[in-house]
Parts: sequence; structure tokens; C-alpha cells
Amino acid sequence: MLAAKPHIVILGAGYGGIVTVKRIAKQLSTNDANITLISKHDYHYQTTWLHEPAAGTLHHDRTRMKIADLIPSHVQFIEDEVVEIHPKENKVSLKNNEQVTYDYLVTALGSVAETFGVEGVYEYAFNKWTLNGARELREHTEYMFAKYNNEQKEEYLTFVVAGAGFTGIEYIGELSERMPELCKEFDVPMNKVKMYVIEAAPTALPGFDPELVEYAMNLLENRGVEFKINMPISKVTEDGVILKDGTEIKAGTVIWATGVRGNPVIEKSGFENMRGRVKVTKDLRAPDYDNVFIIGDCSLIINEQTDRPYPPTAQIATQQAEVAARNLANLVKGRPLEEFQPDIKGTVASLGGKEAIGVIGDKKVFGFSANFMKKMIDNRSLWMIGGTGLVIKKGKNPF
Repeated sequence: MLAAKPHIVILGAGYGGIVTVKRIAKQLSTNDANITLISKHDYHYQTTWLHEPAAGTLHHDRTRMKIADLIPSHVQFIEDEVVEIHPKENKVSLKNNEQVTYDYLVTALGSVAETFGVEGVYEYAFNKWTLNGARELREHTEYMFAKYNNEQKEEYLTFVVAGAGFTGIEYIGELSERMPELCKEFDVPMNKVKMYVIEAAPTALPGFDPELVEYAMNLLENRGVEFKINMPISKVTEDGVILKDGTEIKAGTVIWATGVRGNPVIEKSGFENMRGRVKVTKDLRAPDYDNVFIIGDCSLIINEQTDRPYPPTAQIATQQAEVAARNLANLVKGRPLEEFQPDIKGTVASLGGKEAIGVIGDKKVFGFSANFMKKMIDNRSLWMIGGTGLVIKKGKNPF
């Protein structure tokens, strides 16, 4: 009697999930295993592009692609939301379907906003860095301009970005680049617009090269952005934000970009975690569960050189996916597993238009050169999940 084929289940179709599916489907035949991908949407979207549709400089459809067009035909796809993982029972509970049983699991469920205990974030700030969240923010921004022409309240044209990390800086870069166009379209004087970036740390882009930080801040300040550094926010209200020192900034739009924590499913499922992230083993498995891999924003890996966690980036998620796929194949075929070693090739942040900053290897890049590299990185991520055809269809012109 033939042994039953193992069932591999991948949760989430972000960078980590979709790359895992693509790679494992190549390494295991239909005779080796059954593969199922579960995601709450029928599309994958490029998370690292979301600052553009959120500001209205790129149509949101450019950032998404149908999962059916990306995965092999023999991979089963279930469109549903994961409610809870039961690792002791090898089961996953879904919102709209019965439980799914697995032999091997890859959890790549992404993240949610980290509030750091600040009151009012979920109620009054735009905090969802998802495709629909980006679309909602763009539409709200345009509504604020239209509303100002009727009531002319100063706060309607006041925009507060909480957090001067990569997400906050990339978003305000796009918004400040688009602002003259918005003012012209809605017949609003540019001097009526106020844009703030508020950061609790002593510097913008914490941990980044100081020369690049200065370049970014100078460029954004020249576009009308005002930075408030080393000024924590104590509360988000219906009217704006209140800083730790009691200062109130009235704003019709507050964008929360202070960082992320792992998907709440991780905590609900009983995994030992820190801010929704599991400190995985060297081969990317959850402690105590040899058949559960956790990658992407839900995983925690310590950089031994700095003794701090690696930031949850798309670059690391895709590298983890490659290793997780190989290790799944190794488990199925009874081979030893390999350890994950992050290979940070560089980091580039866009600043809107043809401006960007970054570090490639040990070289600092500014302006057009950095923007060229950013577009090439974006195109490479498309190539990884959809090949040349997807780059031609959705890719960005680096020139």
C-alpha cells in the first residue's frame, strides 16, 4: 500500500508566501506532495510599492497581480482568512471554510501596525499598509482637498506622518512630490498645505547613514515637509495628534508608519513570540514544532553582529522563502536541512519623483542613481514571482 502524500500548506501570498509556493512547486513533483496556498485575497500585491498608490502617484492596479496567474496549476488555492493555527493538531482554522489539515506548514502572514501603546491609532489614523488601505488613503487625501474648497479649515490640508522610518519617508516623498499637482487640480494655494513627519527617535531613518539622512531631509524640507524629531506622539485624536510635551497638531489626515508587529494570528495560536514575531531556529522552524516554518514579518532573526533583530523587509522574506522551500523538499525527501543566512545586498528608499537614497554593498547612492537602483530592485521582485512577462507587464522604467 502506498503511503499518503504529505500535505504542504502555505499561509499568506505576500513576498514570502508566493516565493515559497513557486520554489517548492519546482522542487517537488505532484507525486511527492500536495501543495495548498491560503490567502484572504485572490491577488498578490507588492507591499513595498504601497507608498505610491497611497499618495496617488501610481495606480493601485499596478501593484497587484492575480494569484492564479502566478502559481502552478497543480497548487490548490483557497481564498480565505486564517483565524488560528493549531500546531499541536496540525490544523488551520479558516474564517469561511472548514479546518485544513497539514503535514508541513509555512506561515507567511505578514504584519499589522505597531502602536507602541499610543491611544487612538486604530480609530483615527490610516494604519493599514495594504492595497485597500492605500486606495482609501489616496481617496481621503483628494476628498480633503475638495472639502477645503467648501469650508477652508486649515486642518483639512494638514497631513501628519507618524514615523520617519522607511515607510514614512517613502510615503511623504511621494505625497510631497504630488502636492503641487493636487494644489493645481483643486485650486488650492500651495502655502496652505502643511506636511509634518513626527519621529520619536533622535533621528529620521534610525540606523541609516547620516549623510543619506541629511540628503533626504533637506530634499523633503525643500518641498515643504516639516520634521519633528525626538518628539513622541502620546495620542491620536479625531482632530489630529497630541505630542508627549502636550503640543497639539490639528490635522485632517494622520498616517501611522512607526513600524509593524507580526500578524495577530501568531499570538492567538500560542506560539512563543515577541510583538507577534517568533524567534525561529536557524533552519526557520518554530521552536517545538519541527513541521512549522515561519518566515517574513512573523519571524524574528537576530543579527549577531548588532545583537538586534533584522528588520522585517521584503528582501529577507524572499531569501527566507528560498531556504524554506529547499528545507521543505529536504524534509519530504529525508535530507538534512540548511541554515538561513541573511544576505543584505543593499537598502534603497525612494523620495518621490526621480529621487532616492540608498546603500548598495558599501557604496552610498543618491538622486538619480539611487532611483535607478530602486526601480531595478522593484523589477527584480516582479521577476522572482512572475518572470520576464510580469516585468514587461507591471515593471517600472528606471530611466
